[in-house]
Amino acid sequence: MVDIIDYKIYGNDMQIVEIELDPGEGVRAEAGAMTYMDEGIEMQTSTGGGLFKGFKRMITGTSFFITTFLYNGRDKGHVAFAAPYPGKIMPLDMDELGGKFLCQKDAFLCAARGIEIEVAFTKKIGAGLFGGEGFILQRLEGRGMAFVHAGGTIIKKELQANETLRVDTGCLVAFSPSVSYDIQLVGGFKNALFGGEGIVLAKMTGPGPVYLQSLPFSRLADRISAASRQQIGEKKGVAGIGGDILGGILGGDKSF
Repeated sequence: MVDIIDYKIYGNDMQIVEIELDPGEGVRAEAGAMTYMDEGIEMQTSTGGGLFKGFKRMITGTSFFITTFLYNGRDKGHVAFAAPYPGKIMPLDMDELGGKFLCQKDAFLCAARGIEIEVAFTKKIGAGLFGGEGFILQRLEGRGMAFVHAGGTIIKKELQANETLRVDTGCLVAFSPSVSYDIQLVGGFKNALFGGEGIVLAKMTGPGPVYLQSLPFSRLADRISAASRQQIGEKKGVAGIGGDILGGILGGDKSF
């Protein structure tokens, strides 16, 4: 069964996708992604095919449960889903992509009913041990529209046969199964330690499309964490100086 859904994407940096459903049509989404929905839409939360299906989704970074939003009203119904952090929502027409597409774990947002989220493993142990995506990727499989989210701006690269592209592992969002994925060590001792790009890059070899993101969530989280630690350190420093001054006054230190 294939649900042919229409959609609109709103916003620039904090986007939502609004799905238009005909009577009897449904869309599947990760639990907690829904923003609003019309009257007549019924939520059906389940493991989506048993405990094993739920555990497989957990391995890929999505929730154990998945929710189907089924429209039982008349005319048209609408339901919207929001990206979890600043960036873009990317529509994928699975029919045009051959029915299968690979994504980084936790990239999935929502999809037409009938599209499954499967586990995909990298074929080479080096990619699993050192690549930022690890062994596990998401494989979207089925027909219809699927939507994934990425941080910052999305860049599409269409690789020709045997054409290669070296990518920061965290910047990889999605790619065709026809594209091979491997890791490559950064050359040079100083480059690896002080270059700021890590010790490995993802090596993508065509043919097929590759989608990249300019601001991986991990990079954004690191910057926020570093800024928070700096602010805490500065506050502690100010508090320490104030405590020394107060202690000197109470202790009769005439130097003040």
